[in-house]
Amino acid sequence: MRSIFILTFIIFSQFSFAQNAEKENLNDNKMLIIKKNPKKGFYNDYILFVPKETPTQQKTFLLVEPNNTGKTSDSIEVHKKYAIELASVSSVGNNIATMLKIPLLVPIFPRPASQPLLYTHALDSDVITNSSPTLKRLDLQLLAMIKDAKQQLNKMNIQVHEKIFMNGFSASATFTNRFSFIHPTTIQALAIGGFNGELMLPMKKINGIQLNYPIGTADFNSLFKKQFDSSTYKDIPQFIYMGKLDNNDAVQFDDAYTKNERAVINNNIGKTVLKRYLKCQDLYHENNIHPIFKTYEDVGHWTTSEVNFEVIKFFFNQMQKNK
Repeated sequence: MRSIFILTFIIFSQFSFAQNAEKENLNDNKMLIIKKNPKKGFYNDYILFVPKETPTQQKTFLLVEPNNTGKTSDSIEVHKKYAIELASVSSVGNNIATMLKIPLLVPIFPRPASQPLLYTHALDSDVITNSSPTLKRLDLQLLAMIKDAKQQLNKMNIQVHEKIFMNGFSASATFTNRFSFIHPTTIQALAIGGFNGELMLPMKKINGIQLNYPIGTADFNSLFKKQFDSSTYKDIPQFIYMGKLDNNDAVQFDDAYTKNERAVINNNIGKTVLKRYLKCQDLYHENNIHPIFKTYEDVGHWTTSEVNFEVIKFFFNQMQKNK
């Protein structure tokens, strides 16, 4: 607990000093709902939350957290409501943005009940191959939203670095993990937790079995018209965490993985959340990828103040390194 108070003091002290040196800062929280713009490449709305006292006229980072409703619904208003809460009320992403005074982008991607196997909020294989305008290539839609958000922020005299911070928990962690494999040059640093212990692997095969998306990179070229950029991916600072009591196991359900994907994971990576998490750590290290891995002893499928502060500290340190 003492370390948390010390971290809080350091963060507030350094950011207060920076803000006093600036002539302009936002006086109130701002939350903008940016409407879809197919001409710009995004077919869904997104939320841009800018916390009060965000410095202007100096470069900062844009934080991105994918939305995660936690259930299916054919009403976009349901997903919009949950995305607004994520952006502005209570989430790890909102805590990061509010504490570090950085803008936060949350997409309002649908997760239709009429297509229950289409796990949009986890960016599963069904989403990547979907061809409908609203749901097609949500990863590219998010890139277009990021580009547009930078323009929106520029109008407020807020300039952000080219690369983004990215955060996620549960399904949004899985989305973030997969997005980082597809677009590693976009990300400055990322933090994820509560992801069923199953990470995408920087491998084309395991035990002689081909690993296609979203398990591995064997079919990258056919899906994304490019090879997996392992050298760039290895350089992304990552904070990856799980609660030791977390038994929320999406792997065993059809909306998250196909029958074949489930068999590959259970038979080669692990049948339980904890076993998979440990195996994924080993496989990352074997492939010279070294995130910060952390397990919280008395935590399940949730975060605590300690978890939130460590994630905030991780991103704070990244900001200090990239001043």
